[in-house]
Amino acid sequence: MKAIQNIPDFKQKALHWANQFDVCCFLDSNHYKDNYTAYDFVLAVGSKAELKSSVGNAFEKLKSFFEENKQWLFGFFSYDLKNEIEDLNSENTDRLSFPDLYFFVPEFLLVCKDGMAEILIGNELNLNEISQFVIIDEAIQKININAKISKEKYLNKVTALKEHIARGDIYEINFCQEFFAEHAEIDPIQTYEALSDLSPTPFAGYFKFHNQYILSATPERFLCKRNNRLISQPIKGTAKRSFDQANDEIIKATLRNSTKEQAENVMIVDLVRHDLTKSAVKGSVKVDELFGIYTFPQVHQMISTISCELNPAVHFIDAIKNAFPMGSMTGAPKVKAMKLIEKFEETKRGVYSGSFGCINPNGDFDFNVIIRSILYNAENKYLSFQVGGAITYQSEAQAEYDECLLKASAILQVLG
Repeated sequence: MKAIQNIPDFKQKALHWANQFDVCCFLDSNHYKDNYTAYDFVLAVGSKAELKSSVGNAFEKLKSFFEENKQWLFGFFSYDLKNEIEDLNSENTDRLSFPDLYFFVPEFLLVCKDGMAEILIGNELNLNEISQFVIIDEAIQKININAKISKEKYLNKVTALKEHIARGDIYEINFCQEFFAEHAEIDPIQTYEALSDLSPTPFAGYFKFHNQYILSATPERFLCKRNNRLISQPIKGTAKRSFDQANDEIIKATLRNSTKEQAENVMIVDLVRHDLTKSAVKGSVKVDELFGIYTFPQVHQMISTISCELNPAVHFIDAIKNAFPMGSMTGAPKVKAMKLIEKFEETKRGVYSGSFGCINPNGDFDFNVIIRSILYNAENKYLSFQVGGAITYQSEAQAEYDECLLKASAILQVLG
């Protein structure tokens, strides 16, 4: 264990050092404090063993992989794993080609907490090697971003989805659209750092899987396990920040008291409660916080916290499966919402609105929601990010479109 004098400098050097390897995962809380965060940041580097799986029996394979290794695991779940949980499919275009599920056992694992860095795996790694790593900066290339669907088409789709709500097919649906760039050449590390500087968030991260990258400034936790408790923190409710402090406080209060945003949030809270019930000791599911307002650089968000006691008869990976995909990215009822998502969206979600994170040797875990994230395939030079929001009967199509652009604002600023 070593005291780090300049944390931002050390963190940057560690990430650039890690990027030399084919596989690495960096998870960063950006100094946000909550009751469940174990470390300030975690860096897993290199692969001693790995699991790559397509939809079918991916969760069972992960269970076996964990039991074989009983070691720290880092990886991601694609949204399209829904197809092995329910009778669903994914036929939309996919230019990114991420695996449906990927996990690895790291060669090196570095953690940092309260200014102290520690190597948990790979004792031969010298922290001085990281401290002395030389970073070569390159200018971030601006790229041309295109919308997969036009604004007019988006507005028409929202109107059509509201007709499904009026008929009673669903109550709420998370509807997303893609922005993309072809022939995009970026430096993933520097792009991630620019995004993180502009929009530091509590569940941010950088995931490199050979030539595929997740550059994430997500503010949302999907699910974590601490001892025998499961905790989920869905986000539903967004408001734009103001540079004027007094006005910003008014916006915050308006979000807190908005009946529309509360209605969206409580529908997802009910859905998450239902999902957790599948894994919980009977009667242990509870809402720890309802309609909490949290502030980030670009937006205020309404976040609720739901927890339960994990039934000892339920494997923790089954608990993840039982809650997947996260309710904040689907809608209610969940299965019907996912069917309509497939019908109305025009891009396969893949890892977008999936999750990445880690599992420790005791079976505790922490996974985010992959939103506010740039996805990049360096092999075919395809870059993509998706944004969306909750459509309810009260939604106004133009306001939903504006909210999409607000959520994309940090990424659009970074990419030019």
